[in-house]
Amino acid sequence: MPQNQFVGPVAEAYDATSAEMFEPSLVAATVAFLAALANGDKALEFGIGTGRIALPLSEAGVEVYGIDISADMIGRLRRKPGADAITTTVGDFAEAVVDEEFSLVYVVYNSICNLLDQAEWVHAFRNAARHLCAGGRFVMELWVPDLRRFPPGAPAMTVDFTPHHVGFDTLDPANQRGVSHHFFMRDGEVRHVDGAFRYAWPAELDLMAELAGMTPVERWADWDRSPFTGESAKHISVWQRP
Repeated sequence: MPQNQFVGPVAEAYDATSAEMFEPSLVAATVAFLAALANGDKALEFGIGTGRIALPLSEAGVEVYGIDISADMIGRLRRKPGADAITTTVGDFAEAVVDEEFSLVYVVYNSICNLLDQAEWVHAFRNAARHLCAGGRFVMELWVPDLRRFPPGAPAMTVDFTPHHVGFDTLDPANQRGVSHHFFMRDGEVRHVDGAFRYAWPAELDLMAELAGMTPVERWADWDRSPFTGESAKHISVWQRP
């Protein structure tokens, strides 16, 4: 199945180009939310990447496992302090199986968007359910597409415009797909990176969870459990295996 991957120079630069997601209060809130659901048991991260959340969650006392399709991203994780405590698997998190049972499976920072077909998303939900113990939770952090900012006929939507970074998205609403185009300016050089993605709405996700035998139990606007509304830019959703 098609899937966006982070390899080579993209993986090497990933942390630097995602600096806002390493903001200490955001990481602390994310870890606190996940640690409470793990409740002292093991947790599995889909799309573990370079360990932005896995490492501090491990430091908080949770035994963390992770799956990522990019060996280069896991390689970055492996070079960080504390990585020895985390068990990783290189593979597609929609299909790869870890021979363990978890009270928590989670996917953060829109990582599920790297799965480019709806069928892959359905497989990912089923794979999460496969790894959960009875009563275990599947947690997802995902943006809510604001298509109101993308008027008919507009070729693109700007997502960032600074002296060092210009980013814009092009969308294909008929197929719920898009491409993020990024231009990074540093030391007189320009680096261009494109990344394909798929987007989905909360109601579609709840149906996928139902197909996987899970039920929705929580949905928040952010990790601080602020209420989710029609104006929310993202959601933290929690589904439970019976």
